[in-house]
Formats: sequence, C-alpha cells, structure tokens
Amino acid sequence: MKYYKHPQSLVETDNIGANSRVWAFAHILPGAVLGENCNVNDHTFIENDVVLGDNVTVKSGVYIWDGVRIKDNVFIGPNVTFTNDLRPRSKQYPDQFLETIVEEWASIGANSTIIAGITIGKYAMIGAGSVVTKNVPNNTLWFGNPAKFVSYICNCGEKLSSDLVCSKCNKEYEHKNCILGEKND
Repeated sequence: MKYYKHPQSLVETDNIGANSRVWAFAHILPGAVLGENCNVNDHTFIENDVVLGDNVTVKSGVYIWDGVRIKDNVFIGPNVTFTNDLRPRSKQYPDQFLETIVEEWASIGANSTIIAGITIGKYAMIGAGSVVTKNVPNNTLWFGNPAKFVSYICNCGEKLSSDLVCSKCNKEYEHKNCILGEKND
C-alpha cells in the first residue's frame, strides 16, 4: 500500500495517491479520487464523485459530497460543510449534482458552509463560521453569514495594502482583466 490507512478507517477506493494518510473513522467511497500526500483526518466522509488534488488537508468532521472538486494544496478546516443540492428532498435526487470547485491553495476556516455550485478561487481564504453563497475570487478574504468580501490577500495569506502590496513578503499585485494577480516587473 502506497498510503497510510488507519485500521479504524473504511477506505473503499483504490484511487489514493502515494504518501496520503487516512485516519480513524474516515469513510471514503469507491469512486473517490485522492491525490498524493493528502491528509484526511478523523470522522470524515468522502462520497463517490469527489476529486481531491495533491497535498490537500481535510480536518476532522468534514463531509465532502458528490460534485466537489478540490484542487492542489487546499486546506479544509474542521467541520466544514459542503452542499451539493440547492433543493434537497428526501429520496429525490437530481440527475446531476452541482459542481463545487475549490481552486489551488485556497483555505476554508472551521465550521464554514459552502453552498453548492460555486467556485472558491486560488489563494482565497474563508474565515471560520462563514456561509459562502457565491463565487469567491482569487486572492480574497471573505467571512460572515452570508460571507462578504473583506480584503485582498497575498499568496502568503497576509492582507494587502490599499496599493496591493504585501507587508510581509513585499509582493505586488495588480488587476488584470478584473482578476487580481502578481505584478510582473
């Protein structure tokens, strides 16, 4: 086995990358795909139509439902809740669940709820306890219920100044076609 599986976990998929770790009481269904070097903590559930990239951290108490796509280097805090159906009814299933995408290097704080069908951009950060109801652009910090834009942030996670410069690492940013990105000198 190329990954670690705690004896108290239930792993039904064969699609787990090298050096990943699945801890106690985690349940991963047969269709799920996990990349390399992922860390899936205790008391998690990962449904069939789920893809996790490389280096993803899923903290305890997280349930990841069909249609969720989590890219490389994403952090999912404890008890984050993903949804996949905007009009759920018992024993009534949509033909296809909405796709929710969490882009590279995004971080989602503990106890946040992510509504189905949205995209959380690269390097975005969601504050603990937030309810995310719409798309979150790259390099932005959002929190609240409903989550609202608070600040632009650097790839390192620090807030940017009003002139889009990071006080920690001195990276400079600019808007290009309405998308925040690193400034090219």
